[in-house]
Amino acid sequence: MASLPPVANLLAFESVARRRSFAVAAAELHLTASAISHQVARLEADLGVRLFDRSAHGVRLSAAGERYLERVGGALKAIAAATDDLRQGVGNSLYVHSAPSLASLWLMPRLRRFAEVFPDISLNLSAAHTHSDFALGQVDIDIRYGVPQWSDLVVEPLFEERIVPLASPAFIREHRIKRVEQLMDVPLIQSNVSVVQWSDWLNTFADLRGPERFTLRFDRAQMSLDAAIQGLGVALESSTNAERYLAQGKLKPVFGFDKAVKVKAHFAVYPQRHARRPTVEAFLSWLHGEAAQSGRLGI
Repeated sequence: MASLPPVANLLAFESVARRRSFAVAAAELHLTASAISHQVARLEADLGVRLFDRSAHGVRLSAAGERYLERVGGALKAIAAATDDLRQGVGNSLYVHSAPSLASLWLMPRLRRFAEVFPDISLNLSAAHTHSDFALGQVDIDIRYGVPQWSDLVVEPLFEERIVPLASPAFIREHRIKRVEQLMDVPLIQSNVSVVQWSDWLNTFADLRGPERFTLRFDRAQMSLDAAIQGLGVALESSTNAERYLAQGKLKPVFGFDKAVKVKAHFAVYPQRHARRPTVEAFLSWLHGEAAQSGRLGI
C-alpha cells in the first residue's frame, strides 16, 4: 500500500473543508487554529498541491481540494462508522445508499417490515443523486436510478415502473382534462432527472412536442409529486413512487394507466465481492420480495 498522509492531517483537512473555517475546525478538533493550519500546510506539502484558496474573505476549497475531499471524506466516514460499530459491539451492520426519491417514497415506508424480519441487522441508510464509490468501502449496496452503465458491478433491476401524468382529482375536474392535447393548455411540472421526459411521453401518445418552458422544475420526484398534490400542475412521474398518494386518493393518473411508458430504472448495484455477505444477501432477498409485492398491487 502506498504511504498515507498522517491521519491527523487528513482530519484537519476534512474539518476545515466541511466547516470552511480554520477556527471552527480547531474548536471541533480541540486544537489551536495555528495547529490546524500547520497540519493542512504539511498535507499540502506532502501532496504537492494547494487544497485551499485563502483570502481576506475566508477559505474555500481549490479544485484539487474538492476532488480530494470527495474521496477522503467518504473514506473517513467509513472508518468512523466501522469504529463506532466495533465499539458498540455491532456485528451485523449494513450500509445502503439510495436514490433520494425512492428512499423517501418507497423504501422508508417499508423499513419497519425489514426491522421486524431482521432485528439483528443494523441498517444505515443514506440518500443522494451521486453514486457511491465502492472502492472507498462506504456502502454495501447502492440503489441507483437511471440507465445502467456499470459494467464492473452486479446490477439487479428492482421492478418495472409505469411513468404516467399524475394530478390531483380537483385539478383534473377543474380543467376537464379528457384528451392528451389539453395538456398543452395546463401547467406541466418538470422532473429534471427523470429517465422519461415530457417530450418523450407526448411524442409517444400524441405526436406532440414538449413545451418550451415549464412553470415549475424539480430535481426530486418527491417535490414534483407534492406540487401536483397542491394542484400546481400535472407531474409526469412513476406510479411506484406515487403509490401511497394514489392509494390515498391525493393523485390520479390523468388518463388512467393505459397511457403509461414502462421502464426499468431502479437497480440494486454492488460489487461481486459483496454478494456473499450475509447482511447483503438478506437485504437483497427482502428488497426483491418487496419489489415483487409492489408490482402485484397494480398501482
